[in-house]
Amino acid sequence: QVQLVESGGGLVQAGASLRLTCAASGQAFYSMGWFRQAPGKERAFVAVINWAGTLTYYADSVKGRFTISRDNAKNKGYLQMESLKPEDTAVYYCAARRGPLTTRAGEYDYWGQGTQVTVSS
Repeated sequence: QVQLVESGGGLVQAGASLRLTCAASGQAFYSMGWFRQAPGKERAFVAVINWAGTLTYYADSVKGRFTISRDNAKNKGYLQMESLKPEDTAVYYCAARRGPLTTRAGEYDYWGQGTQVTVSS
């Protein structure tokens, strides 16, 4: 069992930065992903990192602006977001699964409650 709690969201202007944190407890050896859901849209993949932190994968829309990382000693994962755009506005969720990297939300076993990110123009 894995429990996930996101934090770090907020209201920022376009071009600003934010760092989201996902605090995890419970089962170890999991891949961690970040997803986001804008109003009226489906939940979309953002980034994923493997347990060792050696493999990452990003959605094209955030590549070069967002960086996913993790600190297993602290049981935390991070999503550093730079050069934020209004279209990045969404509720951001972290998710975990015991298995290889995947971009498919349906393949994750555990989810946090989400944190709101709002980017004004």
